[in-house]
Amino acid sequence: MMAGELTHFDDQGASRMVDVGQKPASERVARASGQMTMSPATLKLIVDKQAAKGDVLEVARLAGIMGAKRTGDLIPLCHPLGLDAVSISFRVEGSTSLRIEATAKTFGKTGVEMEALTAVSIAALTVYDMIKAVDREVVIERIALEEKWGGKSGHFRRPTAS
Repeated sequence: MMAGELTHFDDQGASRMVDVGQKPASERVARASGQMTMSPATLKLIVDKQAAKGDVLEVARLAGIMGAKRTGDLIPLCHPLGLDAVSISFRVEGSTSLRIEATAKTFGKTGVEMEALTAVSIAALTVYDMIKAVDREVVIERIALEEKWGGKSGHFRRPTAS
């Protein structure tokens, strides 16, 4: 297989799940992030835990963790992984922005990038679901892999990673 080649297609272009059977197991860690923009009043509701549906960030944290655990069920060619840990953090940036960051860890034969990205996505969607009654103009954006290490491809860090 050449560098840059799409691994989820065979020589005839058919979809395939990558065979990781012969790969050595190693510690794998991935960190992803995303951003949500909303009105200052909506962000204040979240921070003050005054949303009608309850503590938005704790529900979103739990949903993100659950989403990471189900990544193999959601993304067709992802391997189902036994995750060792998933953590999700939230940081208010200014009066209108919420940053979500997720880290996923495992000791296995394939990486956890998709699990970290899924955790961020599901957490963001959960925040939206819980506040959409007061702010339908919320924007979810910039979901990206920030860093990953472990495995054959080694360490990756987005040049603009924070």
